[in-house]
Amino acid sequence: MSFSYEEYADMHFVYGFCNGNTTAAVEEYRLRYPRRRIPDRRVFTRVHQNLRDKGSFPSVNRHAERQVQRNVEHDEHIIDMVQRSPRTSTRRISARLHIRRMRVWRTLFTEGMYPYHIQSVQHLEPADMCSRLDLCRWINSNPRVIRNVLFTDEGNFTRDGVNNTRNSHLWGRDNPHGTIESNYQHRFSVNVWCGVIGDQLIGPYIFPQRLTGAIYANFLRDELPLLLENVPLQTRLQMYYQHDGAPPHFSQVVRQYLDHKFPNRWIGRGGTQNWPPRSPDLNPLDYHVWGYMKAMVYEQKVNTREELVHRILSAARSINNAAVLRKVTSSLVTRVRKCMEADGGHFENL
Repeated sequence: MSFSYEEYADMHFVYGFCNGNTTAAVEEYRLRYPRRRIPDRRVFTRVHQNLRDKGSFPSVNRHAERQVQRNVEHDEHIIDMVQRSPRTSTRRISARLHIRRMRVWRTLFTEGMYPYHIQSVQHLEPADMCSRLDLCRWINSNPRVIRNVLFTDEGNFTRDGVNNTRNSHLWGRDNPHGTIESNYQHRFSVNVWCGVIGDQLIGPYIFPQRLTGAIYANFLRDELPLLLENVPLQTRLQMYYQHDGAPPHFSQVVRQYLDHKFPNRWIGRGGTQNWPPRSPDLNPLDYHVWGYMKAMVYEQKVNTREELVHRILSAARSINNAAVLRKVTSSLVTRVRKCMEADGGHFENL
């Protein structure tokens, strides 16, 4: 393997710096010149012997020297292209510089650069930041209140579920031409209410497909007390009720009932403490329960609405794990602090 005169000179300097210890010289050379070819320890000895016996460096292959120079230039172009356009692909860089993609990958890894996925987040309006900060400051000043908050939400389960075909693969020697059916002409869906308080999952409760303020108020008055029977009495006496600002939740009859049943202890639009819109990252149902439940429900194809309801109920029983739910709700304190550090903006990607 031939090196340039500049590289031989640097090798001899490092060899002397390490007092003739070739093993240490290899490591020192690697630290100083991470983008160069790393010579074997015998090369250091040969360079030193050539200078001592002949007064010159080993012979240099001019073609190899030019190739090294081209490699350095390519590395600089690769890094420059990535810095100017972080979303560019290795395929595009390879085609632009007429080099192999593996060479692009190797250069980027040598520089300590790795490809990271872009995370999808909920759009936030400018006014949402202040609303999110108000809630986070309230929770941060009363962290124990989380134990007594009944977080609630409605989730919609369809027949097809959510199919991310980009991350779905079928391994085989030949293309199996796998497909996923979409039932556009025979659709059905289920509107599900769930709640989480402390280490307990409350529900699920199946709502009519079209939820109105009157239906929701009847649920709060007639069904919710039955769902809370297994919650300790002391917790129910101190409980805060949380829901988002969906139109049925904001109806006058619902707000009047919550003011009566949970005086100064309900969180939502028009409540004692406002719930910020577009904030699924602050609700345990959104950042844990729904995703976990849907993964179980859609593990196999759903054929009927009755089967879908049965799977939802079965998934809820599996999720109702006290240790897991306790960890999920307590993690909200960390999320609140991260949200405050981000001035009310997105924080899950941090």
